[in-house]
Amino acid sequence: MSKYVLFYGWNRAIPGREKEAGALFQEYLQYLGGLQQEGMIDSFEDVMLTVHGGDLNGFFVVRGEIVKLDEIRRSEEFNKYLTLAGHLMEGGGLIPGVTGEGVLEQMALWTSLIPE
Repeated sequence: MSKYVLFYGWNRAIPGREKEAGALFQEYLQYLGGLQQEGMIDSFEDVMLTVHGGDLNGFFVVRGEIVKLDEIRRSEEFNKYLTLAGHLMEGGGLIPGVTGEGVLEQMALWTSLIPE
């Protein structure tokens, strides 16, 4: 499994745009499925959080090779989805990150830079 991820989280649909947001969610799932079939990503997971009073209520984690994830992030189609989500969702944000052995590598770098 790849150690690189794209994390996209959101708060909630803008009131009055819930149906459009739901349709975009389904379309985006199909888009990610296509990327996985093409070998552009290794996997993806969509998560809806239970009611908790916070401002993160759902997210996608997309796993893949860093070069391919960067290519996807620069693509017109991906940016179309980010822009549409911005019109329909509150608090959306995309963050690149690491998981698995990538976390160990990042922590090793972090600890190596702590002044003594």
